[in-house]
Amino acid sequence: MPTLTKLFTMEEASEHNTKDDCWVVIDGKVYDVSSYLDEHPGGDDVLLGVTGQDATDEFEDAGHSKSARELMEKFFIGELDTTSPSIPELEIVKKAGKDIPPKFMEVTKQYWFVPVAAVGISVVVGFLYTRKK
Repeated sequence: MPTLTKLFTMEEASEHNTKDDCWVVIDGKVYDVSSYLDEHPGGDDVLLGVTGQDATDEFEDAGHSKSARELMEKFFIGELDTTSPSIPELEIVKKAGKDIPPKFMEVTKQYWFVPVAAVGISVVVGFLYTRKK
């Protein structure tokens, strides 16, 4: 009989990204490693660098031992819900657009003619140069 585990979305896991509340996702499993930060052989910076995100690649690249993999079970709190979509990238793009100051946007709209004029002048000079020969 399968055991029932709590399901977490990637968005939920990403909210736990501080030293006091540190979750990582490895191979679709969610681990609360907050209490392990000080004991981690690689230092707490390693875990804090991947907290709140999928750390599968980083975990595999580090070449963890069998005993490290067994120790992980102590921190297991649930599994990643693969049926729900991950954090939409569209929202990230929208947020990045909000960081652009409105004055900068006005300047780029106001001076669009500068590169167009440079290209136009280059075409005319090139045409005159070829006709002169």
